[in-house]
Amino acid sequence: MEDGGERPGPEHDYARAYSDRALWDKVSRFAARAGRKVLWNALVLYYCCIDPDTPKEAKVVIAGALGYFIMPLDAISDLFPGGFADDLGALVAALGLVKAHLKPEHRRQAEEKLRRWFGDE
Repeated sequence: MEDGGERPGPEHDYARAYSDRALWDKVSRFAARAGRKVLWNALVLYYCCIDPDTPKEAKVVIAGALGYFIMPLDAISDLFPGGFADDLGALVAALGLVKAHLKPEHRRQAEEKLRRWFGDE
C-alpha cells in the first residue's frame, strides 16, 4: 500500500463477506450435507462472535472463518463429497485462535440449535 500500511490478507475479504443472513442461508441450504461437526464449529464461533464480551480481535478472526464458510467459491467446492473439509479446517483453526474467549454458554447454545435441527443424535 502506498501509505506504508500492511495490505489486508485474504481473511479481510472473508470477514467482509460475513453476515448473519448469509450464514443462516448457507446453513439452511447445506445443513444435512455439511453435517453436525461442521455446523457445531460454525455455531460455537457464531455465538462467541455475537457475545458482547468477545474482543474485537477475536471477532475479526471469527468473521474471517465464518466468511470462508459462507463463500460459495472456496478451495474445495461444497457441492462435492467431502467438500466441507476445508471449511471445517478454517473453523477449527479459528476456534483454536479464539479459544480463550469461548464460554460454556457458546457450546450450549450450539448444541441446543443442533438438537432442534437434527434431534438427539
